[in-house]
Amino acid sequence: MQYFNLHTHQFTNQPDVLELVNQYPQEFDVSIPYYSIGIHPLYVDENRLESDFKIVEEKLALPECLALGECGLDKRGETPFELQQSIFEKQLALAQKYQKPVVIHCVAAFQELIEIKKRLKITVPMIVHGFSKKTILAQQLIDNGFYVSFGKNLLRSRSLGTELASVFKSIPNDKFFLETDMVEEGIQAVYALAAKYKELELNELQEIVHNNYTTVFKNQR
Repeated sequence: MQYFNLHTHQFTNQPDVLELVNQYPQEFDVSIPYYSIGIHPLYVDENRLESDFKIVEEKLALPECLALGECGLDKRGETPFELQQSIFEKQLALAQKYQKPVVIHCVAAFQELIEIKKRLKITVPMIVHGFSKKTILAQQLIDNGFYVSFGKNLLRSRSLGTELASVFKSIPNDKFFLETDMVEEGIQAVYALAAKYKELELNELQEIVHNNYTTVFKNQR
């Protein structure tokens, strides 16, 4: 594995890339070798929650399921926030039961996210995917035991002149991952830009991400 893509919706089947492909319970693709699975806060269907949870738990028990997610909290979504919290907390209990890391979707609810992790005493690794906020929030997440993953918005930072490049540079090397999510660019482009921002050679960055993968996913593969 030369590249690890923490979160993607597209399976590209490249021999040098390990892709953690996002799957949903009711749209499961059995041909994907390694994946995460979870109930997304924006796509909650109360009529099928019981069956969704059953599918999620069945998959979490399998070795090819590397993580729970994406799941989390989104205050800009239409799903009632209390319901989102309940579903998220139930999924975290499953992650603890099966000792799987968690890929998190979080929009405008970071303080609630931190509170839930503390209250439930979650010990499995939790990774906030698609991070695009400021350094102070990134540091708060790291101080509370989270990892952060960068991708789409890091690529956009090249042309938008955003602060995200400096935020990314401030992240400790043992606390980040890289991803593509739904962008057309490959994970190689994300690695190349990340290496530039961190002022590292590509092989040095690859080793850092590989070490983080080994730490977080040590029980999975």
